[in-house]
Amino acid sequence: MSGHSKWATTKHKKAVVDAKRGKLFAKLIKNVEVAARTGGGDPAGNPTLYDAIQKAKKSSVPNDNIDRAVRRGAGLEAGGAQYENITYEGYGPGGVAVLVECLTDNRNRAASDVRVAFTRNGGRMADPGSVSYLFNRKGVVIVNKAGALSEDDVLTAVLEAGAEEVNDLGDTFEIISEPSDMVAVRKALQDGGIDYESADAAFLPSSEIALDEDQARKVFKMIDALEDSDDVQDVYANYNVADEIMEKLEE
Repeated sequence: MSGHSKWATTKHKKAVVDAKRGKLFAKLIKNVEVAARTGGGDPAGNPTLYDAIQKAKKSSVPNDNIDRAVRRGAGLEAGGAQYENITYEGYGPGGVAVLVECLTDNRNRAASDVRVAFTRNGGRMADPGSVSYLFNRKGVVIVNKAGALSEDDVLTAVLEAGAEEVNDLGDTFEIISEPSDMVAVRKALQDGGIDYESADAAFLPSSEIALDEDQARKVFKMIDALEDSDDVQDVYANYNVADEIMEKLEE
């Protein structure tokens, strides 16, 4: 459906064997800790924590690290930091609109890292509200294609749970819903015997800018630079890159 989703899928595969594994672990652990602090340390009663733990496990974060993060977040163990969510807005090469979600215990450091990543890679930061109106907050559930699982199977399982659309992304199906319906969608999949890869609230673009190969290369380089910051959790951009260009960039 969107460049963001294809890019996120590609990045997920890459991250498992990437040299940035330590950074990935740190971000996943931070998500677990914050989810436990916000909604309590019991995954059964805290869907956000449940999803954060599942994502950490699927990325091979050790169980001990996950358990300690839950305990810190729930106040059962010392050492937890006070994190805050901050969203920065900007423009990238080709006029692409960019939203950067940070989870940080140091607002000044986060702002500095994001500004440097933008300016060194052909982008610039923008005032709050400048680009956020181009995105909608949605629930995004990714399901791996397994066996004879078809798009109709997935659609049938989730339609009554509030799913708005199901998209075929090649190796996976992407289920879009309102963020408030994401837990129901996840439960409907489980009840239907369908395993899901991830469940996140994400910003999806309402319109997209088509990029050529050179522009796409520059935008992806900028996204990499933004994601290098320990404070940056997610980057969203309203680009669209043709499949044949994506294949060239992945070579």
